Amino acid sequence: MRFYFSISVLSVWLLMVILVPVMDLHPNSIVLEKILKTADQNSIFGYDDLGRPLFDRLMAGAYTSFTVAFGVVLVSLLVGTSIGVISAYAGGRWDHLMVRIIDIFMAFPGILLAIALSGLMGPGITNVIIALSVVGWVGFARLSRAQVMSIKQSEHVLSARSLGASHSRIIIYHILPLTIAPLLIELTFGIASVVIAEAGLSFLGLGIQAPEASWGSMIRDGSQYLLMAPHMVLVPGIALMMVVLAVNMLGDSIRDMLDVKRQC
Repeated sequence: MRFYFSISVLSVWLLMVILVPVMDLHPNSIVLEKILKTADQNSIFGYDDLGRPLFDRLMAGAYTSFTVAFGVVLVSLLVGTSIGVISAYAGGRWDHLMVRIIDIFMAFPGILLAIALSGLMGPGITNVIIALSVVGWVGFARLSRAQVMSIKQSEHVLSARSLGASHSRIIIYHILPLTIAPLLIELTFGIASVVIAEAGLSFLGLGIQAPEASWGSMIRDGSQYLLMAPHMVLVPGIALMMVVLAVNMLGDSIRDMLDVKRQC
Protein backbone atom coordinates (compact mmCIF):
# COMPACT_ATOMS: atom_id res chain seq x y z
CA MET A 1 0.00 0.00 0.00
CA ARG A 2 2.77 2.42 0.92
CA PHE A 3 4.68 1.56 -2.24
CA TYR A 4 1.73 2.20 -4.57
CA PHE A 5 0.84 5.44 -2.79
CA SER A 6 4.39 6.76 -3.08
CA ILE A 7 4.67 5.72 -6.73
CA SER A 8 1.37 7.48 -7.52
CA VAL A 9 2.39 10.74 -5.87
CA LEU A 10 5.87 10.73 -7.39
CA SER A 11 4.38 9.96 -10.81
CA VAL A 12 2.19 13.06 -10.51
CA TRP A 13 5.26 15.08 -9.48
CA LEU A 14 7.21 13.79 -12.47
CA LEU A 15 4.26 14.46 -14.77
CA MET A 16 4.11 18.06 -13.53
CA VAL A 17 7.82 18.46 -14.30
CA ILE A 18 7.40 17.05 -17.81
CA LEU A 19 4.39 19.25 -18.58
CA VAL A 20 5.95 22.55 -17.46
CA PRO A 21 7.93 23.15 -20.70
CA VAL A 22 4.95 21.98 -22.78
CA MET A 23 2.01 23.77 -21.18
CA ASP A 24 1.24 27.43 -21.77
CA LEU A 25 1.87 28.56 -18.20
CA HIS A 26 2.14 32.12 -16.93
CA PRO A 27 3.43 31.83 -13.35
CA ASN A 28 4.61 35.45 -13.29
CA SER A 29 1.55 37.01 -14.91
CA ILE A 30 0.12 39.69 -12.59
CA VAL A 31 -3.63 40.42 -12.67
CA LEU A 32 -4.41 43.07 -10.06
CA GLU A 33 -8.17 42.49 -9.99
CA LYS A 34 -7.61 38.85 -8.97
CA ILE A 35 -5.37 39.51 -5.95
CA LEU A 36 -6.05 36.90 -3.21
CA LYS A 37 -9.02 35.53 -5.17
CA THR A 38 -10.00 31.89 -4.80
CA ALA A 39 -10.33 29.32 -7.56
CA ASP A 40 -11.94 30.06 -10.90
CA GLN A 41 -11.90 28.57 -14.39
CA ASN A 42 -8.43 29.96 -15.12
CA SER A 43 -6.72 28.81 -11.92
CA ILE A 44 -8.16 25.91 -9.93
CA PHE A 45 -6.09 26.87 -6.86
CA GLY A 46 -6.77 30.61 -6.84
CA TYR A 47 -4.37 33.53 -6.95
CA ASP A 48 -1.66 34.98 -4.74
CA ASP A 49 -1.06 38.47 -3.32
CA LEU A 50 -0.02 39.81 -6.75
CA GLY A 51 -2.81 38.14 -8.69
CA ARG A 52 -0.59 35.40 -10.09
CA PRO A 53 -2.25 31.99 -10.73
CA LEU A 54 -1.26 29.51 -8.03
CA PHE A 55 -1.73 26.53 -10.35
CA ASP A 56 0.90 27.88 -12.74
CA ARG A 57 3.25 28.73 -9.88
CA LEU A 58 2.71 25.30 -8.31
CA MET A 59 3.74 23.66 -11.58
CA ALA A 60 6.80 25.89 -11.88
CA GLY A 61 7.68 25.18 -8.24
CA ALA A 62 7.50 21.44 -8.91
CA TYR A 63 10.00 21.88 -11.73
CA THR A 64 12.30 23.87 -9.43
CA SER A 65 12.19 21.35 -6.59
CA PHE A 66 12.76 18.45 -9.00
CA THR A 67 15.74 20.15 -10.64
CA VAL A 68 17.39 20.98 -7.32
CA ALA A 69 16.64 17.60 -5.72
CA PHE A 70 18.01 15.44 -8.50
CA GLY A 71 20.91 17.79 -9.22
CA VAL A 72 22.03 17.71 -5.60
CA VAL A 73 21.47 13.98 -5.15
CA LEU A 74 23.32 13.13 -8.36
CA VAL A 75 26.35 15.23 -7.44
CA SER A 76 26.31 14.01 -3.83
CA LEU A 77 25.99 10.37 -4.91
CA LEU A 78 28.88 10.52 -7.37
CA VAL A 79 31.22 12.54 -5.16
CA GLY A 80 30.34 10.90 -1.85
CA THR A 81 30.39 7.33 -3.15
CA SER A 82 33.70 7.85 -4.94
CA ILE A 83 35.33 9.31 -1.85
CA GLY A 84 33.91 6.65 0.48
CA VAL A 85 34.80 3.69 -1.74
CA ILE A 86 38.35 4.87 -2.50
CA SER A 87 38.96 5.82 1.13
CA ALA A 88 37.87 2.45 2.50
CA TYR A 89 39.64 0.44 -0.20
CA ALA A 90 42.91 2.34 0.09
CA GLY A 91 42.94 2.42 3.89
CA GLY A 92 45.90 3.79 5.81
CA ARG A 93 46.54 7.51 6.13
CA TRP A 94 44.20 8.41 3.28
CA ASP A 95 41.30 6.68 5.02
CA HIS A 96 42.19 8.28 8.34
CA LEU A 97 42.26 11.74 6.72
CA MET A 98 38.89 11.26 5.01
CA VAL A 99 37.29 10.01 8.21
CA ARG A 100 38.44 13.17 9.98
CA ILE A 101 37.03 15.34 7.16
CA ILE A 102 33.72 13.49 7.31
CA ASP A 103 33.62 13.95 11.08
CA ILE A 104 34.19 17.70 10.66
CA PHE A 105 31.28 17.98 8.23
CA MET A 106 29.10 15.82 10.48
CA ALA A 107 29.84 18.13 13.42
CA PHE A 108 27.96 20.98 11.71
CA PRO A 109 24.16 20.84 11.31
CA GLY A 110 23.63 20.37 7.59
CA ILE A 111 20.95 22.99 7.09
CA LEU A 112 22.97 25.63 8.96
CA LEU A 113 26.01 24.95 6.82
CA ALA A 114 23.83 25.18 3.69
CA ILE A 115 22.39 28.50 4.92
CA ALA A 116 25.89 29.84 5.51
CA LEU A 117 27.10 28.76 2.07
CA SER A 118 24.00 30.16 0.35
CA GLY A 119 24.49 33.44 2.17
CA LEU A 120 28.12 33.63 1.03
CA MET A 121 27.49 32.65 -2.61
CA GLY A 122 24.19 34.49 -2.99
CA PRO A 123 20.75 33.24 -4.06
CA GLY A 124 20.01 31.32 -7.23
CA ILE A 125 19.29 27.76 -8.27
CA THR A 126 22.91 26.98 -9.17
CA ASN A 127 24.20 28.22 -5.82
CA VAL A 128 21.50 26.26 -4.00
CA ILE A 129 22.59 23.05 -5.75
CA ILE A 130 26.24 23.74 -4.88
CA ALA A 131 25.47 24.58 -1.24
CA LEU A 132 23.31 21.50 -0.69
CA SER A 133 25.79 19.25 -2.52
CA VAL A 134 28.60 20.38 -0.21
CA VAL A 135 26.42 19.15 2.66
CA GLY A 136 24.87 16.09 0.99
CA TRP A 137 27.94 14.12 -0.09
CA VAL A 138 28.86 13.27 3.52
CA GLY A 139 26.05 10.77 4.03
CA PHE A 140 26.89 8.85 0.85
CA ALA A 141 30.61 8.85 1.69
CA ARG A 142 30.04 7.55 5.20
CA LEU A 143 27.64 4.81 4.06
CA SER A 144 29.75 3.65 1.10
CA ARG A 145 32.89 3.59 3.26
CA ALA A 146 31.17 1.41 5.86
CA GLN A 147 29.94 -0.98 3.17
CA VAL A 148 33.34 -1.32 1.51
CA MET A 149 35.08 -1.86 4.85
CA SER A 150 32.88 -4.90 5.42
CA ILE A 151 33.24 -6.21 1.85
CA LYS A 152 36.89 -5.73 0.90
CA GLN A 153 38.09 -8.67 3.04
CA SER A 154 35.42 -11.07 1.78
CA GLU A 155 36.44 -14.25 -0.04
CA HIS A 156 35.41 -13.23 -3.55
CA VAL A 157 37.42 -9.99 -3.31
CA LEU A 158 40.49 -11.81 -2.00
CA SER A 159 40.12 -14.39 -4.78
CA ALA A 160 39.95 -11.68 -7.45
CA ARG A 161 43.02 -10.02 -5.97
CA SER A 162 44.99 -13.29 -5.90
CA LEU A 163 44.11 -13.88 -9.56
CA GLY A 164 45.73 -10.57 -10.47
CA ALA A 165 42.65 -8.38 -10.99
CA SER A 166 43.39 -4.67 -11.01
CA HIS A 167 42.16 -2.40 -8.23
CA SER A 168 39.72 -0.65 -10.54
CA ARG A 169 38.26 -3.97 -11.72
CA ILE A 170 37.85 -5.19 -8.14
CA ILE A 171 36.08 -1.99 -7.13
CA ILE A 172 33.78 -1.83 -10.16
CA TYR A 173 32.86 -5.51 -10.53
CA HIS A 174 33.27 -7.02 -7.07
CA ILE A 175 32.59 -4.22 -4.55
CA LEU A 176 30.30 -1.55 -6.03
CA PRO A 177 27.45 -3.96 -6.99
CA LEU A 178 27.15 -5.01 -3.33
CA THR A 179 26.77 -1.37 -2.21
CA ILE A 180 23.94 -0.47 -4.57
CA ALA A 181 21.07 -1.52 -2.27
CA PRO A 182 21.97 0.65 0.77
CA LEU A 183 22.99 3.54 -1.50
CA LEU A 184 19.62 3.34 -3.27
CA ILE A 185 17.82 3.66 0.06
CA GLU A 186 20.06 6.57 1.04
CA LEU A 187 19.30 8.20 -2.30
CA THR A 188 15.54 8.16 -1.72
CA PHE A 189 15.85 9.69 1.73
CA GLY A 190 18.34 12.19 0.29
CA ILE A 191 15.77 13.41 -2.24
CA ALA A 192 13.27 14.10 0.55
CA SER A 193 15.89 15.98 2.57
CA VAL A 194 16.91 18.12 -0.39
CA VAL A 195 13.30 19.02 -1.27
CA ILE A 196 12.77 20.20 2.32
CA ALA A 197 16.13 22.01 2.39
CA GLU A 198 15.45 23.82 -0.90
CA ALA A 199 12.05 24.93 0.33
CA GLY A 200 13.61 26.09 3.60
CA LEU A 201 16.31 28.13 1.85
CA SER A 202 13.74 29.71 -0.46
CA PHE A 203 11.50 30.46 2.53
CA LEU A 204 14.42 32.32 4.13
CA GLY A 205 15.15 34.22 0.92
CA LEU A 206 18.43 32.39 0.25
CA GLY A 207 17.18 30.08 -2.48
CA ILE A 208 15.14 30.69 -5.61
CA GLN A 209 14.51 34.40 -6.04
CA ALA A 210 11.46 36.27 -7.30
CA PRO A 211 9.84 36.18 -9.72
CA GLU A 212 10.82 32.51 -10.13
CA ALA A 213 8.49 30.10 -8.33
CA SER A 214 9.49 27.81 -5.48
CA TRP A 215 7.24 26.03 -3.03
CA GLY A 216 9.23 27.52 -0.15
CA SER A 217 8.93 31.10 -1.40
CA MET A 218 5.22 30.54 -2.10
CA ILE A 219 4.71 29.49 1.53
CA ARG A 220 6.69 32.52 2.71
CA ASP A 221 4.57 34.90 0.62
CA GLY A 222 1.35 33.26 1.76
CA SER A 223 2.24 33.33 5.46
CA GLN A 224 1.48 37.07 5.52
CA TYR A 225 -2.07 36.45 4.32
CA LEU A 226 -2.82 33.23 6.18
CA LEU A 227 -6.12 34.46 7.63
CA MET A 228 -7.37 36.21 4.49
CA ALA A 229 -6.14 33.75 1.86
CA PRO A 230 -5.12 30.41 3.43
CA HIS A 231 -4.99 28.79 -0.01
CA MET A 232 -1.69 30.60 -0.64
CA VAL A 233 -0.05 28.44 2.05
CA LEU A 234 -2.17 25.30 1.80
CA VAL A 235 -1.56 24.68 -1.91
CA PRO A 236 2.27 24.62 -1.87
CA GLY A 237 2.35 23.26 1.69
CA ILE A 238 0.26 20.21 0.85
CA ALA A 239 2.24 19.62 -2.35
CA LEU A 240 5.50 19.76 -0.42
CA MET A 241 4.18 17.45 2.30
CA MET A 242 2.88 14.89 -0.20
CA VAL A 243 6.14 14.73 -2.16
CA VAL A 244 8.34 14.39 0.94
CA LEU A 245 5.99 11.82 2.47
CA ALA A 246 5.89 9.80 -0.76
CA VAL A 247 9.69 9.78 -1.12
CA ASN A 248 10.18 8.69 2.49
CA MET A 249 7.57 5.96 2.14
CA LEU A 250 9.23 4.78 -1.06
CA GLY A 251 12.54 4.55 0.79
CA ASP A 252 10.90 2.53 3.58
CA SER A 253 9.31 0.20 1.04
CA ILE A 254 12.59 -0.38 -0.79
CA ARG A 255 14.36 -1.03 2.50
CA ASP A 256 11.73 -3.61 3.48
CA MET A 257 11.94 -5.33 0.09
CA LEU A 258 15.73 -5.56 0.27
CA ASP A 259 15.81 -6.69 3.89
CA VAL A 260 16.56 -10.43 3.73
CA LYS A 261 16.05 -10.96 7.47
CA ARG A 262 12.60 -9.37 7.30
CA GLN A 263 11.57 -11.55 4.38
CA CYS A 264 12.65 -14.68 6.25
